[in-house]
Amino acid sequence: MTSKQINDTNQLRQLNENPNRIEMYLNTVFNNSKDPIFIKDDECRLLLVNDAFCSMFALPRNKIIGKTLAETVTPSEREHFLSIDRQVLAGGKEVLCEETLTFSGEQTKIILTRKNRYTDPQGNYFLVGTIYDITERKQNELRETSRTHVLELITSGEALPVILGSIVSAVEQLNPEMLCSILLLDNAGKHLLSGTASSLPDFYNEAIHGIEIGIGVGSCGTAAFKNERVIVDDIQTHPYWVSYKELANSAGLGACWSEPIRSTTGKVLGTFAIYHHVVNIPTEADLVLIEQSANLASIAIEKKQAEEKLKRSASVFSHAHEGIMITDANANITEVNATFSQITGYFPEDVLGKNPNILQSKRQTPEFYAEMWTALKTQGHWRGEIWNRRKNGEIYPEILTISAVKNSAGLVQHYVSLCTDITSMKAHQNQLEHIAHYDLLTNLPNRVLLADRLSQAMLQCNRHQQSLAVVFLDLDGFKHVNDTNGHDVGDELLIALSVRMKKALREGDSLARIGGDEFVAVLTDLTAVEDCEPVLERLLLAASNPITIGSVVLSVSASIGFTLYPQDCVDADQLMRHADQAMYVAKESGKNRFHLFDTAQDDAVKVQRESLEAIRSALDNHQFVLHYQPKVNMRSGTVTGVEALIRWQHPERGLLNPIEFLPIIENNPMIVEMGEWVIDRALTQINQWQNMRLNLPLFISVNIAAVQLQQPDFTQRLTTLLAAHPNVLPSYLELEVLETTALDDVNHVSTIMNACMALGVSFALDDFGTGYSSLTYLRRLPANLIKIDQSFVRDMLIDADDLAIVKGVIALAKLFNREVIAEGVETIEHGAALLQLGCELAQGYGIARPMPADDIPQWVSNWKANEAWQV
Repeated sequence: MTSKQINDTNQLRQLNENPNRIEMYLNTVFNNSKDPIFIKDDECRLLLVNDAFCSMFALPRNKIIGKTLAETVTPSEREHFLSIDRQVLAGGKEVLCEETLTFSGEQTKIILTRKNRYTDPQGNYFLVGTIYDITERKQNELRETSRTHVLELITSGEALPVILGSIVSAVEQLNPEMLCSILLLDNAGKHLLSGTASSLPDFYNEAIHGIEIGIGVGSCGTAAFKNERVIVDDIQTHPYWVSYKELANSAGLGACWSEPIRSTTGKVLGTFAIYHHVVNIPTEADLVLIEQSANLASIAIEKKQAEEKLKRSASVFSHAHEGIMITDANANITEVNATFSQITGYFPEDVLGKNPNILQSKRQTPEFYAEMWTALKTQGHWRGEIWNRRKNGEIYPEILTISAVKNSAGLVQHYVSLCTDITSMKAHQNQLEHIAHYDLLTNLPNRVLLADRLSQAMLQCNRHQQSLAVVFLDLDGFKHVNDTNGHDVGDELLIALSVRMKKALREGDSLARIGGDEFVAVLTDLTAVEDCEPVLERLLLAASNPITIGSVVLSVSASIGFTLYPQDCVDADQLMRHADQAMYVAKESGKNRFHLFDTAQDDAVKVQRESLEAIRSALDNHQFVLHYQPKVNMRSGTVTGVEALIRWQHPERGLLNPIEFLPIIENNPMIVEMGEWVIDRALTQINQWQNMRLNLPLFISVNIAAVQLQQPDFTQRLTTLLAAHPNVLPSYLELEVLETTALDDVNHVSTIMNACMALGVSFALDDFGTGYSSLTYLRRLPANLIKIDQSFVRDMLIDADDLAIVKGVIALAKLFNREVIAEGVETIEHGAALLQLGCELAQGYGIARPMPADDIPQWVSNWKANEAWQV
């Protein structure tokens, strides 16, 4: 045996000798599987589920273990749901089943489940299942099936109301919360006519029938008039709906998104609208759905208009606008009409007496024709799409209907075929595919195709370790061109600029128009930022050079934002958003320039947002606690009170000091909420110590932010907090105001402090000496106590300047008849020096560190002042 084989054998033996290790591997696979997995007993009750299972059904594990999942679905589904499990347990054969699960009356998931029966060592059956979520796949299949069905209806010549109804039904089936309507313009192009809106109330359809289009005529009337998409996410507040909001309210409509239905020449034929019962903003997928639905309606309407025109112009063949061919029972051609000759190029004398197989293109197989004749013989008719060949050799598609004409005895006398040349319809289908991916005005890729190309380019970047740039370009001054010269001139300008800008790109780069005067370019094969700058300069030049439209010379410029991938390592949608954000920076910086998206700044914003969310969650989940640091009189040896200091008991990072979170919310309303929580918690703690009847100093000081102190209702809020603790004397509470804080209005703050002191609360100036208005605050703010900042106290024994500041603060306190306390007393020597200077009150690590409230009583009973301080 080789060394590798020996090693493998040893590993296998060790694994078999250690079943715990096998169990660890199995648990790891089970718990980390991305697919939901469940195990049930022989009564279909859940024994074990993994995290993916709980996540898919949004059910906590403790709510479902020991139960059948059928208990959570609707009663109508329950028996079917359990019958499959019982079938597997009884038969022992693997079952692969598709199920729709409904919770709380709402359809949530379409799943594919693979179920198998197993037997435990005691001989009991148990069931193991793996679930695959196929909801999205089913929705995509439904979307494609609906689209294909509509195209088949158009191709088959179905009536226009049926086709339009199918479009509406398809959209509403994809999203039951959507209500759709298709409104057609009258022949004059000035009034909307109710078309298809089966889900809307009749009174609503009757009210909008015949209204004249214009700006402010709801969403549809405005969209038809302006020939542009109109998105209204809140009907009740939007100016376009002022005259119709009561009507919409009666119909229960909250939002409306309207898309003009345009002909191939750009003429407005009507509007396609999606309504919602509630206020709603469309997603990118919604916008694509709206555009594609409007395009389908356009094709159907144009086809029907073309058919009507043919009927009116061909009076002789008003009932025979299709090619007609009649054969005898032996399939020999006996008669054709003029339309047949027009379609095929064969005149009657060319085909009479011959078999129709002279038209065959050879694209269909012999089996195809065999099935056709089988249908004719068994059903008496056949209809389908077929490729035939004209006399000149050209192959063309047609819809062909063949019917067997029988005599009274049931014998076939003739075969009659009607054919419709659908070459133009096939072209329409190709056009529809083009419309789905290209901008109608500029023929540039649209947002859909851009997203696909960007995704492919990102994959290539990752594969070849290169970079790409997403460039967002917005024209400066285009609105003025439209307002001054009209939309036709504006459209011509967009077309001309799109040609210029496309020429400015390199081979392999892409340019797309995503709406209005906004364009996006994707620059590939980059190795550094500098590689794309020449292209950006060319784009700016292409946009800013004057363009002559008719007799008018037009000048605009462009603001460009761009971001680089993978340096900006986000998905395609985020890349476009980041480029858009950078474009706005370029526009605000003076326009006609480009700006690179700042990923570092964006990361900082994200970190700030995440930090705020974490603090918000900590407040909501009661993760903050108060620790207390004693304050003492060093000379008398008495404890005079404690300072309440907030801490964050983080579930992952442990106990965090205020420096970790207070600066984050310094300018956020949460600072006020947190400050009030600290006051309330401190008052609660005083009350608890009172009830314990211990010999404790009940005075607690709390720090208060300037923004909280300057709230207009601060005194009222403090009164409410004190009233919530009627057994606590207000004099036990001291509020510390940071002297380093810039107070906006000292007089106003002084008034607030006096009002609070009238309630019995006292004040202290914290960190005194570190601010820029120390003497002003000392003179004008009615604080009882001055706290010498610990930064001066800590170094006073080695730094003459700090010692001088400490002496000065003590002297000022005595001069202004204020008490003084020193923070940061870390050693016996600090305390002795302060006593010599006349400062008896102190706090700091040399006395005690901040501690939980439960530790305070024992510390107070054990603490004694150092003998060196008693001299």
